[in-house]
Amino acid sequence: MDSSSKDASEPQASRDRYPDALRAGALLVVVFGHWIATLPRLENGLMTTTDHLLLVWTGAGVLTWVLQVVPLFVFVSAAVSADGAQRRLEQGHRQLHWWAGRALGLARPTVTYLAVLVAFVVLAAYTGGRLLGPLNHSLTVHLWFLMMLLGVQALLPLSVWADNRWGLKAVAGLLLIAAAVDLLRAGITAPGELMELGTRVTANGGGIGWLNAIVVWLLPQQLGIAWKRGRFSGLGSGLALLLFGLLWLAAAVASGYPVAMVDGAFGVPSNLLPPTLALVGVMWVQVGVVLTCEGPMRRLLERRRIDRVVTILGALGMPLYLWHKLAELPAAWLGERLGLPIDAGIPGEVGFWLGRLWWIVLCIVSVAPVMVAVVTFEMSRKRDVVSATGTPVILVGGAALLGGIIASLALGALPGALFGLAGIAAASWLLRAHPQPAATSTSRSTPA
Repeated sequence: MDSSSKDASEPQASRDRYPDALRAGALLVVVFGHWIATLPRLENGLMTTTDHLLLVWTGAGVLTWVLQVVPLFVFVSAAVSADGAQRRLEQGHRQLHWWAGRALGLARPTVTYLAVLVAFVVLAAYTGGRLLGPLNHSLTVHLWFLMMLLGVQALLPLSVWADNRWGLKAVAGLLLIAAAVDLLRAGITAPGELMELGTRVTANGGGIGWLNAIVVWLLPQQLGIAWKRGRFSGLGSGLALLLFGLLWLAAAVASGYPVAMVDGAFGVPSNLLPPTLALVGVMWVQVGVVLTCEGPMRRLLERRRIDRVVTILGALGMPLYLWHKLAELPAAWLGERLGLPIDAGIPGEVGFWLGRLWWIVLCIVSVAPVMVAVVTFEMSRKRDVVSATGTPVILVGGAALLGGIIASLALGALPGALFGLAGIAAASWLLRAHPQPAATSTSRSTPA
């Protein structure tokens, strides 16, 4: 997750910890949000299936206005990458080389995750493993974020160029394009139909709406660059954006857009597949919170203990994001063996939130030894791996990485992890220089 960090050659003392703290906080929201959303269902003390919180409690959709933190990740990643991208543009360096390093930095640990997942799949096939089935897609669904982040970062030079030329007008331009896409998707022909915009958009499948899979995610990137360059800041701007975002979300829901900003199942009305204007409201809210909290958070980060916590969470970002879903397997097994109420029924029933608490505790207990093993393994690997420089091999490696992630997403752990491992392992090999230089260059090396 730290793939968008500053260049390794930059002195650590000058590093801005506020973006790091934002990413660390967002990471914890994602991890706990995923665990809370997974509802094990037991019969005779054994887990037979799982539900998603959004499918059994419609009120949970409002919680996703906080839990959907992907716009925040993109916003912060763009902010910390903007200066480096500008330097590369000025010096004539090829952005594709930088992107290859970032892609390699994500591919290498993902190969490890999928290799372990394949081992679980093979073991389950020979032992009749029962727990893998209910969690099959849950173990790979989070990989979509890696694909989206790499896609957006590939367009970082374009976003920097647009900010250089138009400033905040570039944000306005993207917003107009996103609005036009939703209007075309909805088939709006008269002003009065705007009152049902959300209903009409989500009733018309994807179609032209898939253009917003690029445009909507470029919006927080463009805003992040503008924030880094001081085009907007301060408590007043933060409160204004926060209020604007809440009004935006209220108007979007009133027009028929779904309340939830994440998906509980495929094939239902969605703000995410493809992204809609409603999702932009979450971006306004999150950027508003970033500006509103900036002053007190920077003062808090001056304390050494807080700074250490942020540093640790930053170092654990990628491993924790990749492996936190795998913790659900041993958590389910422990819950069964100990007879704990991990299936607590539905919201409103006695003990539901107590059951959620037990489930989270089991996931924490399960993920801790996994993290120790993963971090130990990653630290033993060669850390400074120089990425490839040839355009054809980078493009082929990127395609292999994309294909591997898509296969894992579409097919789940079984058989998706098998195909995903093949594609991402190929990408890991293609995206590195062959042979590796004797003395690695920090400008194009990638952490393990």
